[in-house]
Parts: sequence; C-alpha cells; structure tokens
Amino acid sequence: MTNNYFDIKRELLDTALKRTEDRISMIASALETARDSSTDDTKSSAGDKYETSREMIQQDINRYQKQLLEANKDLQQLLHIEAALNSDTDVARVGTLVQTNVGLYFIATSIGAVKIGDSNIFIISPLAPIGQLLIGKKIGDSFVFNNIDQKVSAIY
Repeated sequence: MTNNYFDIKRELLDTALKRTEDRISMIASALETARDSSTDDTKSSAGDKYETSREMIQQDINRYQKQLLEANKDLQQLLHIEAALNSDTDVARVGTLVQTNVGLYFIATSIGAVKIGDSNIFIISPLAPIGQLLIGKKIGDSFVFNNIDQKVSAIY
C-alpha cells in the first residue's frame, strides 16, 4: 500500500472518530436534559397529564440510553481499527479501503460520504448491506448492490 492510501485511511478514521465522539456528546447531553426534566417534573393537579408526561420522558431516556450504547460500540470498533490501519491485506475487512468501479468504501462504521481531496469516500458499517457484500471480497471479485454491478479493483 502506498503511503498516500495510509494517509487517506488515517484521515477517514479520524473523521469517523470525531463524528462518533460528537454523536456521543450530543446523546449524553440530550440524556442529561431528559433526566433533568424527569426530576424537575412536579405533579400537577392534572394527574393523567403528569403520568403521560413522565412516561414520555422515560421513553426519551430509554431511547437515548440505547443510542448511547450503540454509539459507544461504534467508538470501540473504531479504536480497534486504529491498530490494524497499516496492515496489508488482499481481503476486504473492517479497516480496509475498497475501490470498486463505482466508488471508494472505507469499512468502519456508518458515517456516510466524506470528501477527501477530489474523492467522495463512503464510510460504511460492515453490518450495512453494502458492507456485508464487501466483507471477504478480493480484487477481481464482483457483486451487485442496488441493481448495479460492482467489481473490486483495489484493496488498501
């Protein structure tokens, strides 16, 4: 692998880490706000309204806790990728940059398209449909995604 692709992978991983850390921060803040709302909510004369409000706040808290758990899992996966960034491989796996005739994919976590230089690179999860199709592929392997034939031309 040329040093250029190592630098691109490093930049992609840094971008994914930053976005994931930002997401964790936003979720934690929303969770704290919901918890504050729950403790600040005082029982009013409209008992049913109070119970409905408390239940809605609890549902928000549960949703934020689940999102926080998932975001922390993503962060841990990204931290594991860092150790394998500069290892060479001829098989698409987590931490690899895969070039197809359609585009460039970095298998890490679901972030979406990132522009590096003149290239749009998709940071995708290995669990996403395209990620599942890419994992295990070698140069020359083909697959179909969204009715589009793709062929792996390089793995970095």
